[in-house]
Amino acid sequence: MPIYLDGHSTTPLAPEAMEAMAPWWHAQVGNPHSPHLSGMLASQAVETARAELASLIGSDPQELVFTSGATEANNIAIRGIALAALESGVGRRDIVVSAIEHKSVLSSARSLRSAGFRIIEAPVDVNGIVDISALERLVSTETLLVSVMAVNNEVGSIQPLDQVVRMARAAGALVHVDAAQGAGKLPLDLAEVDLASLSSHKMYGPMGIGALFISSAAPLRPLPVFFGGGQEAGIRPGTVPTPLVVGFGAAAKISRERLKADAAHSAGLSALFLEELRSRQVQFIENVSVPQRVSGSLSLRFPGNDAMSIIARAGDRISISEGSACTSGQITASHVLLEMGFTHHEAAETVRLYFSRYNTEPDATDAAVVLSEIVGR
Repeated sequence: MPIYLDGHSTTPLAPEAMEAMAPWWHAQVGNPHSPHLSGMLASQAVETARAELASLIGSDPQELVFTSGATEANNIAIRGIALAALESGVGRRDIVVSAIEHKSVLSSARSLRSAGFRIIEAPVDVNGIVDISALERLVSTETLLVSVMAVNNEVGSIQPLDQVVRMARAAGALVHVDAAQGAGKLPLDLAEVDLASLSSHKMYGPMGIGALFISSAAPLRPLPVFFGGGQEAGIRPGTVPTPLVVGFGAAAKISRERLKADAAHSAGLSALFLEELRSRQVQFIENVSVPQRVSGSLSLRFPGNDAMSIIARAGDRISISEGSACTSGQITASHVLLEMGFTHHEAAETVRLYFSRYNTEPDATDAAVVLSEIVGR
């Protein structure tokens, strides 16, 4: 098996999460919305997992709605708030997002133009950090919602959420955070935001499950974007997948307990990897400097080397990626890198890696050896 270093797309499944899910696939199969004993046991397991996730982000369990992932949570947060504003007569029609948001945020926001909303994209600096001065000029009393991610999914840049929140609050705007890449990797305090999207498979949990945090103090709650049986407080209908939720809860518990240890481990491995590249005289450029990026995350440009060629040649030995995994297969430059000021050519020379909880020092060394062989000196 190749060394897996594509953790911004999907982290490995934690053994604790796998073990927690096991009985819910076969032995315990009750619908958590059914009134019989099997259903009640499943419901209890779901609520235990909800409490574990709430502990990770510092919320009340009842402020969490389970979804199929962060993409769905982003859609509910942005489109749902816009629908709520229209229905309740709130006149604000500006939605401000950073220009390097995940496509599910950008596309959700842009889809609202036909409903009369103005979508404003705030620029970022060379490190992929939202330009606070520019954001302050763009947020006004016409702003309904400000959406800025916790950590960028391509380059790992950490956003100044405290400043974003203060700015939005001063204008009376709601705040949404796509926290998919931050939860479980950074200590997050979401008490001051109104909405936050979460993803299980970005914190060593199973794929196919996520959550939306909706603050009980938020002046406006999102309306559902599709309809059914009214599950999850009427925000997200459909049968809750008990095994996936249980795995999500187990992953959240482990992430909370290992937050500092994981960060130190990932930072140490990424530093070792870079030192090994330097010792082999490999020419590379770090796109985001250390203080501005989440531990373990690397966005590297190898001048004179095409990223897709590097990935293809390394594929049987190391798993790395180029751009966002959600747009893989499309031969287009990363919108994140372009917004950071990169040329199309420079963006095409960039690969991303993430050293996770389950990577080792030999992984870091071996990966450097493989890349040194591919890109030359």
